[in-house]
Amino acid sequence: MDAQRLKDNFAAVAEQGDAVALFFYADLFVRNPHLRDMFPIGMTGQRDKLLRALGQIVAKVDDLPALVPFLRQLGRDHRRFGIVAEHYPNVGASLLATLRHFSGPAWTEDVESDWNAAYSLVAKVMLEAADEDALSSPAWWNGQVVAAERRRFDIAVLRIQPDRPLPYTPGQSVALEVPSRLRHWRYYSMANAPRPDHTVDFHVRLVDGGPVSPVLVRATQPGDRVRMGAPIGTLTLDESSNRDVLLVAGSTGLAPLKAILEQIAGRPRPPRVHLFFGARDRDGLYDLEHLSKLAAELPWLTVVPAVSDEIVPDETGGHGFSSQLRSGAGPGHLGLGHAGGAHGGIEHGSLPDVVARRGPWPGHDAYVCGPAAMVEPAIERLTASGVARDRIRLETFADAQR
Repeated sequence: MDAQRLKDNFAAVAEQGDAVALFFYADLFVRNPHLRDMFPIGMTGQRDKLLRALGQIVAKVDDLPALVPFLRQLGRDHRRFGIVAEHYPNVGASLLATLRHFSGPAWTEDVESDWNAAYSLVAKVMLEAADEDALSSPAWWNGQVVAAERRRFDIAVLRIQPDRPLPYTPGQSVALEVPSRLRHWRYYSMANAPRPDHTVDFHVRLVDGGPVSPVLVRATQPGDRVRMGAPIGTLTLDESSNRDVLLVAGSTGLAPLKAILEQIAGRPRPPRVHLFFGARDRDGLYDLEHLSKLAAELPWLTVVPAVSDEIVPDETGGHGFSSQLRSGAGPGHLGLGHAGGAHGGIEHGSLPDVVARRGPWPGHDAYVCGPAAMVEPAIERLTASGVARDRIRLETFADAQR
């Protein structure tokens, strides 16, 4: 297999954009009508996922140590869709037909041989991972909603009881499916460390145009059923480190970091932790009341709330919010009364800027989660503030939570 020839061919095909995925699924369903029911009615998101996955596979095709873990995770993930061994040849045939169609005269026997070899590797690794996973885990967990709390018009906190223990590490995520949006799976992070009763909390923000998040935020009630896929993700605590910790959370990116915070609280001697929690406005700080209670109870925890889009009030125009935050906690625990930008207990400015001006942060481990537009600037500010790049773990939520 010539990796560079494969990459060049895929780059040329990918220039055709959405037409590639449209052709692939049309070919797949014409050849195999019975497979159509395994996919959602609306295929736009599915088509996007196909091209992204292919792009990642081709990009890593000459780097097996990076490619194999990605493929193994794909294989495990596909169990929840009911994908089995006999489906792989059907998918492979339609994939080659699609590549041949869009390659035109550039399609040669050598290119076809490259793709056959690459797909054989992909299918082998994915199937082996799925078979291994089936020995110890179900394809999905059934869950019942036991509590649903609307924190604001577009954010809900859900507590779900799985039908069997869901083994996960704080910071990981699972895909959720609701009965009214079958085959639309969207990833959400658990917002708590594992509990004796096995319940898990999810922080869900409504995303306009999404098929899943509006149902979870606006319509979900106690007693409703959901399905949950297997836990995934690497935004997990480095238990071997004794460094102090920064948790940088934008909006519902708080969820996995709150789970990590609970894990830290279980240590015999927790490190110092600064939790930065940011939103566009004060109303977006949907979990601040609970975080303030934690800061009052845990002497090693400092919570710094921040808003990016509010006008900074003058000294006489307080919002009446400061006294609420100060109740039961000293200034150090809630990050109050420190340098520039803090008004009424809330820092003003973009979350990365707030983190930077509270620094420097040499010798810290950092965990970052939130919108992609926040994560990249946060990495830049953290490294400039003394955090080694290999000590920054991150997760972004772009299209995952819809």
